[in-house]
Amino acid sequence: MNQIRHLVRLARPIQLLLALLTYGLGLGLARYLGATLLPEPQYLGGIIVLFLLAASSLLTEYFRPFNEPIIPGEIPREREELRSLLLVVSLTFLAVAGILIFLLQRGGFLRVDTSLLLAGFVLLALSNAVPPLRLVNRGLGELSLAILIASLTPSLAFLLHAHDLHRLLTLFTFPIFLVALSYFIAVNFSAYADDLRYERRSLLISLGWQRAVPIHNSLLVIAFLFLAAIPFLGVPFGLIWPALLTLPLAAYQIFTLRNIAEGAKPLWPAFIATATSVFGLTAYLITLAFWLR
Repeated sequence: MNQIRHLVRLARPIQLLLALLTYGLGLGLARYLGATLLPEPQYLGGIIVLFLLAASSLLTEYFRPFNEPIIPGEIPREREELRSLLLVVSLTFLAVAGILIFLLQRGGFLRVDTSLLLAGFVLLALSNAVPPLRLVNRGLGELSLAILIASLTPSLAFLLHAHDLHRLLTLFTFPIFLVALSYFIAVNFSAYADDLRYERRSLLISLGWQRAVPIHNSLLVIAFLFLAAIPFLGVPFGLIWPALLTLPLAAYQIFTLRNIAEGAKPLWPAFIATATSVFGLTAYLITLAFWLR
């Protein structure tokens, strides 16, 4: 039972939930532009995304160096049993994802552009976790996750139902990507001491916290300025204003991180919850706006 609980936690369910929100954004955008949402690509595509992301997270832990604990207070036998379980489950997820991709291909839902995008998704998800690339330990893990969840996931959902990319997809995934990257930088601050201890090369470690703080803040500022400017590009304001409701939360996130950088005592659970809410609510409110139009 403990191993199952560890397995669920290591699959990073929050990331999977965020991916579901951005997948819904791609579907909502396709629906808004007049595409008919078919059950097979709609559900199979979402399951593929979830399985690939979960497999990537589990493989990240499987290939964790032996000097780094996978779970706190582990003993060698417990670690080996957990690693075996991580490998079996992650390979099962990849196998099921492969079968579902075959079913989509057999059903005629994968055109050339969609197939290339899906191949890129698979390669990036595996490159993030598996040696020799293992982007998660090269200072690129946060960037690759932001691309996977905020850019490739909604694009895949959209292309499974639409024939071509649309400028609205770029206009909305770009600020979501910036918010996603700020989220992954933010949550890494709580692990900064452990990253230094185990010599992990996260994006935060690569940047240094002194540079990471203004970069994090700039990402949020640019994202919301871009959202506010979208109506001037001919997009109805009704699709934009719900996302701007999260602006006070984003401002609070910036204010909190600035205070932490200046020496205030960090309350990491509250800070992480705020960062997660900014990303999740922004994606949700944009998605909801498309589905209600």
